[in-house]
Amino acid sequence: MIRLKYRGALPLAREFGERLGDALRDVVPASLDRDTVPLVVPVPLAPSRLASRGFNQAWELARVAARRARLPANVGMLHRERTTLAQRRLSRDARQRNLRDVFVASERIEGRHVVLIDDVMTTGATCDAAAAALKRAGAAHVLAAVVLRTPPSAHSIN
Repeated sequence: MIRLKYRGALPLAREFGERLGDALRDVVPASLDRDTVPLVVPVPLAPSRLASRGFNQAWELARVAARRARLPANVGMLHRERTTLAQRRLSRDARQRNLRDVFVASERIEGRHVVLIDDVMTTGATCDAAAAALKRAGAAHVLAAVVLRTPPSAHSIN
């Protein structure tokens, strides 16, 4: 994932996105009507990080996964209100404080089911904060789908 995120190895997004899409097809019933199909939403980057990196790895994964699972995706559904410290070296509590009220939904999504896509989950603080913003916008249910989950021993970063 480091190669994708920090070195721009975008072909990895296709590989991992297809795997996420296959997993989504397994958990999303095919019988849903158009109004109840989940919306795929990537965790947004801060504009400054997006500018320096040139892409949002969560969006690269989400667009491939959505296409593979035949689900709609919306890159603009969530945005960051402010740039935050990088989460990498923060403790669990610091991560939660860092992300408090940072995500905002761009529109109301009353009763909608959402699949929130991110590349890596460590403590879950990012997914929790993004899901809370989607719930404030009216989402009925938010499912977080990530490519990698760090081991529990890595959660106690000091």
